[in-house]
Amino acid sequence: MAFNFFKKKIHIVAPVNGSIVPLEEVPDPVFSQKMMGEGVAILPKEGNIFSPVNGKVILVAATKHAIGLRADEGSEILIHVGLETVALNGEGFKMAVHDGDKVSVGQLLMEVDWEYILTHAKSTITPIVITNSQERKKEYILTEEKEALQGKTVIISGS
Repeated sequence: MAFNFFKKKIHIVAPVNGSIVPLEEVPDPVFSQKMMGEGVAILPKEGNIFSPVNGKVILVAATKHAIGLRADEGSEILIHVGLETVALNGEGFKMAVHDGDKVSVGQLLMEVDWEYILTHAKSTITPIVITNSQERKKEYILTEEKEALQGKTVIISGS
């Protein structure tokens, strides 16, 4: 307890506008059973995907459907845009960053054609998962908000 003030805090903001959905309600067992880690999902209403943290890009999926970030405090965050979007082979996505890039909260990560994804993929629901949540000694708190405003709504916080 005396050392809590040494721990770095994290605030992950919404990367896109939309409705916040508990991870358990994502219609994919990899996410709903938290196999990838703790997090939430957003059912996007509009807009592109922006960085939810200050950090570094550690993964840009070859099929452009997902991006991984390492926050400055060490949390590794996966933003998986839609479900079964790997099969789109990059169609509907335009990356604005590359592996190794430093990013700031609110910086554009990718442009998304939601209409294309809605038509060609299983769902537009977008899980935001802390992939190293099990191995870190952090307590993550998930938002109780129902609506996400990109860059404003804190969806996950931790210390």
